[in-house]
Amino acid sequence: MRNKNDELSSRKRRRKNKWINGGILLLFIVLISSVIWIGTNGWNMEKAVESIQNESESTTDFQEIDEPADSNSTDMTGRSEENTSSSDVPSEELLRETEQLIIEEDSKEEKVREEESEGEAVPPSNPTGYIKGQKLPKEPKLIKGVLLANKQYPLPEDYAPGESEEAREAFDELAASAVTSGINLQAFSTYRSYDYQVTLYNRYVERDGQEAADRYSARPGYSEHQTGLAFDIGEVNHEKHWASNSFGDTEAAKWLAANAHQYGFILRYPEGKEDKTGYMHESWHYRYVGKNKAEQIFKRNITLEEYLGVR
Repeated sequence: MRNKNDELSSRKRRRKNKWINGGILLLFIVLISSVIWIGTNGWNMEKAVESIQNESESTTDFQEIDEPADSNSTDMTGRSEENTSSSDVPSEELLRETEQLIIEEDSKEEKVREEESEGEAVPPSNPTGYIKGQKLPKEPKLIKGVLLANKQYPLPEDYAPGESEEAREAFDELAASAVTSGINLQAFSTYRSYDYQVTLYNRYVERDGQEAADRYSARPGYSEHQTGLAFDIGEVNHEKHWASNSFGDTEAAKWLAANAHQYGFILRYPEGKEDKTGYMHESWHYRYVGKNKAEQIFKRNITLEEYLGVR
């Protein structure tokens, strides 16, 4: 009996020793793993703990997203799956129609450009200079309902409307208003025919040379006076200031510059705008465009070219 009891006791001790040895081994493995984990995080205990927590949260999030969705669930963009259909994607027919519209619009724009440039040479580097080799058109240029005449857009040689009745009536109202301020205005030059401009321009070229004349006088067919809408304005009994830079310093010129727009006139060639108009400043040269347009041009302090969107 003693031998059997000793054998049972021996087995129990061996089993207990195995559990103890196993526990020690497990503790040793955990200790070694901890040391390695802390080492990979720069031997920073707080960083190692935070990394473990983040990994745990990431695993939880992944498990939640990976769960099967029912028919009414939403995808990652927030759209309901049952509402997502092929209508969100443009059909080939719609794409073809859109492409065709773009082609048609490009074709129209190209046609307009070709029609506008027909019979015209390429503009020079100076946008306000004359276009070399340009021929006079058959029809005058209208932009936004405004008749334009400048170095880029000439008039037909036979265009002869005479002085505009509407512009004359507007000037008479302007002059009557100026009288109440003690200023007596007079339009000393309005409509000029093509033939008269030939004589006038040639006279200036002979006197000052073509380069100088081109800064203050238009070549035949390019003169705004041929439209019948341009009015050279001066003060009665002060003829020495007519068509002269000295007019700009007079009270009449200052009153005119501040009030002409109320009657449909704009200062056609403002100071410092030669790069826009092509002509030097002329304090006496006014152009009739109508009250609404004149009001806009005056308030914005721009030239007719800038208002019309042309060079």
